[in-house]
Amino acid sequence: MEYVDYYKILGLDKTASADDIKKAYRKQARKHHPDLNPNDPEAVKLFQQINEANEVLGDAEKRKKYDQYGADWKHGEQFEEARRQQQSQGRSRANPFGQGQNQGGQYYSFDGDDGDYSDFFASMFGNRGGGGGRQTRFKGQDYRASVQLNLSDIFKTHKQTFTINDKNIRVTVPAGIEDGQEIKIAGYGAPGQHGGPNGDLYITFTIHNNTGFIRKGNDLYADQPLDLFTAVLGGEEMVNTVGGKVKLKVAPETQNGTKVRLKGKGVPVYKKEGVYGDLYVTYQVQVPRNLSDKEKELFHKLAEERQKK
Repeated sequence: MEYVDYYKILGLDKTASADDIKKAYRKQARKHHPDLNPNDPEAVKLFQQINEANEVLGDAEKRKKYDQYGADWKHGEQFEEARRQQQSQGRSRANPFGQGQNQGGQYYSFDGDDGDYSDFFASMFGNRGGGGGRQTRFKGQDYRASVQLNLSDIFKTHKQTFTINDKNIRVTVPAGIEDGQEIKIAGYGAPGQHGGPNGDLYITFTIHNNTGFIRKGNDLYADQPLDLFTAVLGGEEMVNTVGGKVKLKVAPETQNGTKVRLKGKGVPVYKKEGVYGDLYVTYQVQVPRNLSDKEKELFHKLAEERQKK
């Protein structure tokens, strides 16, 4: 198995913290996303390596195995189990498989912790000959991909076809999916070895906000201009929502910065059919400009009237 230096791919050294890994992944993923590098034939491959590096180094347990076993980190447990079995039979650590032939008719030799694990596993699990020993089945490598959607796309559960690793995959995108959320498509990774199961496909969704709202979880926020006269006297105001405009009643003497909640006009709650967040509208009272002399006179009279109180 070819060794890939995940630390080098993310521009890190082995002392990097979990937070360093997360920041480096986001930086590299943005920089090398295939959509931003359409003329670079290596962009897809590099982006896959970046996602793979994050999958391994971003998981404390996987990172520990990778640091210890390198390219063979996925088979670390099998290696440890094999070594324990050989040691329990009283064989030396320098040559855990003994000095003679095994039952399959081949010789095996391993020279300590600094040996070539790739060759070791190839001989141990993938190249048994002569005696017809049973080959160990390995699950295929998982694939990772990133898909960008617009915020307006996630208000309804829908099916969408994506091209990943030159394959068209039709995926059900649940309503309310979060930015950065990951879903698993079982069996769409690399083929397994020696009859093992296929790996899985992990898709990370990037949600682009193409609306005029600010999203915070399942709630949406927006500022709404409100003319001074409606704010003072009350009236009605047309307000934008994702589903279209709605009419709101404005109470007399509404103050600048007043916040109004529109229940159920936010983002759908992930995998909770019919449940939505809320929309919060903040009124921004607009002071009239370019007043005529007559309007200024009326405002002066209004000010004088207020001073009498």
